[in-house]
Amino acid sequence: MTAAWTRIQDLKDRLEKKWRKGIFLAQMITPENFTPLRIPLKHPTARELAHDFAAARDWVAHWAFHESAPGRAGFDIEWHAFTHRSLGKNRLPAAVIFPTLADVVSFLGKTRQTERFHTLFHIITDRFPPLAGLLLDHPLTVLQHDKVWEKLLAILDFMTGHPLPGIYIRQLEISGVDTKFIETHKAWLVKLLTCVLPETAVDDTAKGPAAFENRFGFLSRPARVRFRCLDPDLSIKGLSDLEIPAHDFACLPVQPDTVFIVENDITALSFPFFPNALVIFGRGYSLSVLSEARWLTNKPVWYWGDLDTHGFAMIDMIRHYFPRTRSFLMDEATLLSHKPLWGTEPSPVSRDLPLLTPDEARVYDALRNHTHTPNLRLEQERISFTLVRRVVEDIRMNRYFR
Repeated sequence: MTAAWTRIQDLKDRLEKKWRKGIFLAQMITPENFTPLRIPLKHPTARELAHDFAAARDWVAHWAFHESAPGRAGFDIEWHAFTHRSLGKNRLPAAVIFPTLADVVSFLGKTRQTERFHTLFHIITDRFPPLAGLLLDHPLTVLQHDKVWEKLLAILDFMTGHPLPGIYIRQLEISGVDTKFIETHKAWLVKLLTCVLPETAVDDTAKGPAAFENRFGFLSRPARVRFRCLDPDLSIKGLSDLEIPAHDFACLPVQPDTVFIVENDITALSFPFFPNALVIFGRGYSLSVLSEARWLTNKPVWYWGDLDTHGFAMIDMIRHYFPRTRSFLMDEATLLSHKPLWGTEPSPVSRDLPLLTPDEARVYDALRNHTHTPNLRLEQERISFTLVRRVVEDIRMNRYFR
């Protein structure tokens, strides 16, 4: 039973948990909120005293030593006096009490970190008072950035003086700050800048790879679309495989009759000839970059992705932009005819996808409900290329009706 009795290490572990939550650091800034901290100790019961008095005596001596140790840190012991039926008058440690916050941090050996946080808090809030609440909510993060606060504050100085700068991050002229520094500290900078900038200079809706740039008004690398002309007559100045900014793709100088979208690069490179058509190299959920190309709305768009839950989620997504999009080689017959090539999908989705056709929804439901096997995936590149050629020919001849 002795293992259940609180010892000094148990006390430290309990207080360390509070330290890791930043509670003590925040209270150091507002010490008036601190009241003496009393922590009850799990001590021997009357029955345990009678059965294992020697162990109980050693446990009491353990606490008595720490109470009287030279240079001990921080706490007083609250003793409980009692009379035992067979052992007579005794007393046991019932709780430890830390009279002050300084006693707590001294006991944990965190005095230096606490003093540093106190100093950083006042340096930072003297320059940017709105950051006080954020710093108190994330005091350990403040300490983790101890060595770079001058650079962080320099960025805040620049941004408050030049909100929505309209330049690339690479163009910032701040001493010691380069693109890599911004990339490394983006998560913390988002919180800092959101606190100090006016609401009109922060786009809370920004998402995706360029979320930081879009949120704070920097220029971002333009999204790009790679495509391949499947008909030599459609090539642009003799070029058939091109990658261009999405806004240029939206104004493409050629107008194909048919557009295919496939997820696998080699599949796109080997895609069969198709008159006056092009194939777009898919980029998973980044297909949203095609939304600017409104000319696609009036074209037959055919999508082929992996036969897994994410593949169907991408069909659902692209139909938000182009409702007439049709899928191919993502049907039950294709799935079942390639059983020896089935693989595993690492993180399947299971949400409802309202824009699927009834046939697509049936296959998707079988995948998300693990009808055939758990987390089933049939990757695009595993499908017979003979079948691919046949299906593409059926599409060309208007014979593909799935």
